[in-house]
Amino acid sequence: TSVSPIEGGGMPEWKWGGLENHLPLVGSGGSNPPPAAMEYYLEVSKASDLKNKKERIVYRFFEALPGIFSWTTLISALLLSYFSPAIVGIFIILFDLYWLLRVAYLSFHQVSAFSKMKKNLKVNWLSLTKKMEGFEEIFHLVCLPFYKEGPEIIESSLNSILNSNYPKEKIIVVLAVEERGGERAKRVAEEMREKFSKNFYKFFVFFHPEKLPGEIQGKGANVNFAIGKVKEKIKEINPENIIFSVFDVDTRPYPDYFALVTYHYLKLKKEKNVCFQPIPVYNNNVWQAPSFSRVVATSNTFWQMMQQERPEQLVSYSSHSIPFSTILETGYPKNVVSDDSRIFWKAYLLKNGNFRAIPLFYPVSMDAVLGKNLWRTIVNQYKQQRRWAWGVENIPYLMFGFLKNKKIPLSKKIKNSIIILEGFWSWAVASILIFLLGWLPVVVGGEKFKGTLFGYNLPKITRNLMAIAAFGMIVCAILSLLILPKVPKKIGKLKKFSIFLQWVLLPVTLIGFGSIPALDAQTRLLFGRYMDFWTTEKFRKNE
Repeated sequence: TSVSPIEGGGMPEWKWGGLENHLPLVGSGGSNPPPAAMEYYLEVSKASDLKNKKERIVYRFFEALPGIFSWTTLISALLLSYFSPAIVGIFIILFDLYWLLRVAYLSFHQVSAFSKMKKNLKVNWLSLTKKMEGFEEIFHLVCLPFYKEGPEIIESSLNSILNSNYPKEKIIVVLAVEERGGERAKRVAEEMREKFSKNFYKFFVFFHPEKLPGEIQGKGANVNFAIGKVKEKIKEINPENIIFSVFDVDTRPYPDYFALVTYHYLKLKKEKNVCFQPIPVYNNNVWQAPSFSRVVATSNTFWQMMQQERPEQLVSYSSHSIPFSTILETGYPKNVVSDDSRIFWKAYLLKNGNFRAIPLFYPVSMDAVLGKNLWRTIVNQYKQQRRWAWGVENIPYLMFGFLKNKKIPLSKKIKNSIIILEGFWSWAVASILIFLLGWLPVVVGGEKFKGTLFGYNLPKITRNLMAIAAFGMIVCAILSLLILPKVPKKIGKLKKFSIFLQWVLLPVTLIGFGSIPALDAQTRLLFGRYMDFWTTEKFRKNE
């Protein structure tokens, strides 16, 4: 079902160059057949998707690999702390030294990225972009998938798009509504259509049916369905002149976001083998969220800042943009939980390693996790982190794809395999090794080791190293104050002060909302207990 009160005439007629006959699995339950060139391994979501028994075994091995690495590390540390405590003590010291150097390295990138972001926020990107050849041809297609979110969430996002510094006659908005959201979702969608449809070039509402073949219920399937619908509604525009943005429904783009993406796209001569990644800043409800939720959210912001400084490791995440022609060629993933990163790796494999993420050093504002009460917030925070950690499903997908794709250089395969494996391994075990294992050899190593000079000094050495590394936490605390939105009048001085003091919770959040949900996700994948998509509850107190 679609609603299009504005048809936006007067635009040039473009041909799709035959793409309409060769679209990947998009639309109503994959009604568009994949092109002949689309390799079967690009559509795999889990081992059981593969018909060949040997391939299933290989894929299952890759699925088990992250969990094997993480649990082997932790179990080995525990056993060796008892049988060879001195070896574990040396390992812990070396690991802490490594982490100290890494904190310094990442803190430098964090400050650099923050500086670039602040600089970009001061630039009038629309003025610069208007001077570039081809500006008048570029449209933005923005997809907002939603399920049960309230009208205040969606309306604030639509208002941000409406208030952006980009011609609204060049913006197409799609509300991708989950049909399982019921009558309330339909009423909210209709309310948004009535309020905003006249403000954009086109405004569509699509209702995604439940349980379409080949789908995993969630955001990816919803977006995939919406793409299949909207492509038929905007045939008058050349796909190469459309930039597709898939935003979480709570995403509020900063004013020059669309102008900046257009600037990069035109600067790259409309290159197809790219996506554009902003920095997620969780400021929408930052003054309402509890301290631990703010720490988790801001830590994620800072990690994404660091990744912007290392574009060779940057992949699409959460809200991002990509050329629409690339989406049509690749097909948005509808059968995985981690669709935001899977679209990157799917395009990477399809294009034989010739695909990259462009860091924008520019923010979009989103919601920190907030429930109706403290316990709901804790549960929601854990489930959201576990869902993010389920991005580990991309490890078997990528490694199996590397085996099948002979055109990607071996050096790229090795590099990316190491980066993604190390990233999820660190996510699961690094915080535990740093904050808990410094005393483990002393506790379980027996009185003999405890009585040695090394055993006596080990806790002191690790404590001192971590005290030095705490400067990274101080950097986070300072920058967290600099990215805050305007303080509401009703916020007291104690709340303001807590924004700085909240960082003492970092060790707790890194383990409780970092390592543990990551281990949870990897263990589920290890035993083939595949996760479904869990939608984070969006809740805001009266502002």
